[in-house]
Amino acid sequence: MTAGTTGTAGTGTAVSPASVTPVVVRLKLSLLRNGLRQSAGRRAAYVASLVVVLLFAALQLIGLIALRGNTHAASLTVLLTAVLALGWAVMPLFFPGGDETLDPTRLVMLPLRPRPLVRALLVASLVGIGPLFTLCLFVGSVVAMAHGAAAYVTGVVAVVLALLVCVALARAVAAANIRLLTSRKGRDLAVLSGLVIAVGAQVVNFGAQKLGSSGLSTLDPAADVLRWMPPASALGAVDSVSEGSYAVGVVQIALSGAALVALLAYWQRSLTRLMTSPDGSTLQAAGASRDKAGRSSGLGRLLPAGRTGTVMERSLRYMWRDPKTKAAWVTSLAIGLIVPVFNALQGTGSIYFSCFAAGMLGILMYNQFGQDTSAFWMVAMTISSTRDAYVELRARALALLVITLPYATLVTVLTTAMLGDWPALPEVLGLSFALLGAMLATGTLSSVHFPYSIPQEGYKNVAPGQAGLAWISIFGGMVAAALLCAPVIALTIWLNASAGRDDWTWALLPLGAAYGTLITLAGLRFAAPRTARRLPEILAAVSKG
Repeated sequence: MTAGTTGTAGTGTAVSPASVTPVVVRLKLSLLRNGLRQSAGRRAAYVASLVVVLLFAALQLIGLIALRGNTHAASLTVLLTAVLALGWAVMPLFFPGGDETLDPTRLVMLPLRPRPLVRALLVASLVGIGPLFTLCLFVGSVVAMAHGAAAYVTGVVAVVLALLVCVALARAVAAANIRLLTSRKGRDLAVLSGLVIAVGAQVVNFGAQKLGSSGLSTLDPAADVLRWMPPASALGAVDSVSEGSYAVGVVQIALSGAALVALLAYWQRSLTRLMTSPDGSTLQAAGASRDKAGRSSGLGRLLPAGRTGTVMERSLRYMWRDPKTKAAWVTSLAIGLIVPVFNALQGTGSIYFSCFAAGMLGILMYNQFGQDTSAFWMVAMTISSTRDAYVELRARALALLVITLPYATLVTVLTTAMLGDWPALPEVLGLSFALLGAMLATGTLSSVHFPYSIPQEGYKNVAPGQAGLAWISIFGGMVAAALLCAPVIALTIWLNASAGRDDWTWALLPLGAAYGTLITLAGLRFAAPRTARRLPEILAAVSKG
């Protein structure tokens, strides 16, 4: 874009509005092309994602067309439009780095006015996989419910209008929050994406099952409300015109048009504010950081004295402050709760699903040193003996247990209460504790023998060339943990299968807790001398990224 504006910028004359839009579109295409040139892996990932999205869009399009003639097709398409608009609204918050042109602050030094810039960015936003996918769904929605020439003409207007509203909504949200999203603390919002995806997948699954059992008629009450809310009102107008309610259709189209105008005006004001106001967020953040640094933390007073307490506090602070570590914790906590609870709500759950909580959090013990990245050299400087290594590993395990033990217990009790299977609570808790102990032991050994680096920038969790180590570390450790839990699992099956012995299942709680404790201690003892010997190799592996 700089090359396209050099001549005018050098003379101090603003770029003419007619030239801004094609330049910005070429900029978008250049960014996409140059990004794909960086590596063959990125090209392969982009092509694969494009194929998957297009295939999914084609299937959705065929499915929507197949609904043509269905009495409740309009309800489904209106609801689908509202869900897509919600996705466009939250996308910039969770994936701020997904599109370079989402950040208008990169353009503040160019001689551009907000109004032509809004028009140019809006057109450039239509280039990409997301708009193409959304367009396919809107076209399929129109075909599903349009009847008559007037309805199809309305559908053409509705598709264009709904697509522009979705894109403008995403841009307006990004422009209003770009100072936050591009700051260090603002990027922590991305850690919620794992939670949203996990919750959203279960909600969609739950909704699909309800639709399968009750039919599309259950969508009618929600659709009756959403058909008056932009951009769903644009698709609702197609159904209204199909039924002969032309005045209602005009009002619904007008609502979406008014929403588009309002979003563009808000977006333009946000761009004006960004391009004319100084950024004081960093000064405020610095002042807040100094205030926090001046206050003594109460966390250290609750932990043991000496190296154990220091390491535990460091690990707990990583969980809260490091974006990658926080993302892993948020995702594990969400999935560990969602899997048993949603299955219990659907009536198909089992109390044994609550072991997901211990299993998901136990995975966080793997690659302990990789979480430190290149800062691990400071930890390595303090390890000079097997005893030092043992205390370091034990403290990291204790920091994880501070959260995992009460959380796994809470999830198990909640699942038990939902299913009403209170007699099985002791044995499931025992299984959870044994599984957690086995994963702590194997996670410790895996961290020592298969460490890998976690890049701090971007969304990759493994440095290039270390994917094999990550697979061996996590999945190999999980298989080993399952084998270590085999005695407790076998005992549980035997007590439940044998007549007259099911009254002894309560003993699995203390047995599982004791077994998990012994396995954890054995893993720590076994890994400590190897940690002390392999410090140079571990440091080289975790610093690679």
